[in-house]
Amino acid sequence: MSEAQADHDLALAIEVGGNGEALGAIAETIRRAGARISWISILDAHKAAETIAVELAGVEDAEVLIASLSALPPVGAVTTNNTHRHVFGKRIVIIGGGSQVGQVALGAVSEADRHNLRGERISVDTIPLVGERKIAEAVRATARLPRVEAVVLAGALMGGRIERAVRDVQSQGLLVVSLNMAGSVPDAADLVVTDPVQAGVMAVMAVAHTAEFEVKRLAGRRF
Repeated sequence: MSEAQADHDLALAIEVGGNGEALGAIAETIRRAGARISWISILDAHKAAETIAVELAGVEDAEVLIASLSALPPVGAVTTNNTHRHVFGKRIVIIGGGSQVGQVALGAVSEADRHNLRGERISVDTIPLVGERKIAEAVRATARLPRVEAVVLAGALMGGRIERAVRDVQSQGLLVVSLNMAGSVPDAADLVVTDPVQAGVMAVMAVAHTAEFEVKRLAGRRF
């Protein structure tokens, strides 16, 4: 995302009455302003007053849009926030066996810290899982999460459904890094690394603008 694009992004927290009628009016107001919703979440949905958190793209006049939203009858208050991409930046998700996940996270967090000190924003998520179905579900779900740019598969044996899930998320633009393990997942991954700590380091380097590292130049190689 360029700085010019970022200037038109806006994150809002909109407090409304919890009767379920506010969302349509808010969406229509945003549409009339020429903006689009890039992310949305409803907080405290089971309470009388709830908060609709939205991130918007293409906002030309934030003050006018906020005034229009504030004038809606269901709306109690509108506050501005920094976007999740501004706060947390790019996202790397590590999935697999507990011990391997921990070692990959060690490398990823250490490398992310180095780049974040130089102006990057890279966050690292982990989920230790066991079982082909559960891991495949988690891999596919990463493509539905905001800001995810890379997935690291950390385990001793992965294939079948997991390989198909890997190819699905790759087709949606995600980078997949795999440990050098048994099964067919390493054959499908964009990058295969034997050492889990180094796998975490290389995943961060692959998504960081502050690193000189191109995964395409390493295609088909294992480390």
